[in-house]
Amino acid sequence: MRDVIIVGAGPVGVLLAAELARRGLDVEVLERREVIGQGSRAVGVHPPVLAALEASGVAERLLDGAVRVSRGEARAAGAVLGVVRFDRLAVRFPFVATQPQHRTEAALAVGGPSPVRGATVLAVLPRQDHVVVRVAIAGDVVERPTRIVVVASGASGRRLVFRPERAVVHDYADRYLMADAEVGERADAEVAVVHLHRTGVLESFPLPHGRRRFVAWDSPDAEASAPARAARLRDALAVRGEADAAQAITEAAAFGVRRFVTPSMRRGRVFVVGDAAHEVSPIGGQGMNLGILDVITLAPLLARWVASRDEPRSALARWERRRVGSAHVAARLAGMNTALGRPLPPPGDAARRAGLRRGLAPPLGRVFAHAYAMGFDRDA
Repeated sequence: MRDVIIVGAGPVGVLLAAELARRGLDVEVLERREVIGQGSRAVGVHPPVLAALEASGVAERLLDGAVRVSRGEARAAGAVLGVVRFDRLAVRFPFVATQPQHRTEAALAVGGPSPVRGATVLAVLPRQDHVVVRVAIAGDVVERPTRIVVVASGASGRRLVFRPERAVVHDYADRYLMADAEVGERADAEVAVVHLHRTGVLESFPLPHGRRRFVAWDSPDAEASAPARAARLRDALAVRGEADAAQAITEAAAFGVRRFVTPSMRRGRVFVVGDAAHEVSPIGGQGMNLGILDVITLAPLLARWVASRDEPRSALARWERRRVGSAHVAARLAGMNTALGRPLPPPGDAARRAGLRRGLAPPLGRVFAHAYAMGFDRDA
């Protein structure tokens, strides 16, 4: 019997597998995808995550080749409205480290078992002193017993844990366009930029090797074809002062945003972490980081349970309260970011700009930096 089976080989799942394997546990990771995805949503690793991963050596691997974003700027019509200074925070890592998600996953996975790919988990069946995982692999359905199961497979894995009425998801009306583009050397190569405009927000994040991630608000009713998406993103960049970058856009992905926070992250020997437990708008970039903090704080408790055969009930209850509470904080911040980036008529847009100027000025500016660096997470 395995000690732990993890459902999902995204960044959260592979990190948990590596942390448990490092502690001597027998771990298996089941992943539905046949190959690792090269697409990327999450690009930033925040200060408390880097600090939590330092002792194991993971932080050093994450920082290898990453861009260290020391500040963020809010801009409108070419003018800087305010600056968020991560480099003035009293933390071990006063910056956000950015690189494509597949490189982050590779750094997190070191030391863990290779995932079993093409494995579709059909059911998680709790028993008195273990859990049975029913999984389809290469056309065969098998049952695998394990002491503990952790579902880290994103939103698709909720069905394994929650009844539909318990997994109520709020869908935002907002839609976004996203693309990574080669922009070359520029003065703001280590600065995250939020361009505010009456037609919606444009976010710009540095990536290694002279690339940047662009995310722009998009009309929910806009044409869905690939050429139309790319054209709209180019237009969004051009009108916000990114005309040179606009020329590098050849395609754009489209996505919507949702909010979900579970009231409970465990049911006996079955745990749920990451996006399966809490899904927040990616505007603000805290979703992956929330999941990483879930598992870096859970791993030692699971290792203790397996080694002693004595369930650490009070410690697990405290872990659950802290992680659910942190997810609610992140969801509120993400909701605020989403609302802030919507289109507004000229008077509303002017009021938004004035409000940001005041909010990002001292002393409130430090509070903004603390919030956007995940300083309000209960495990920061």
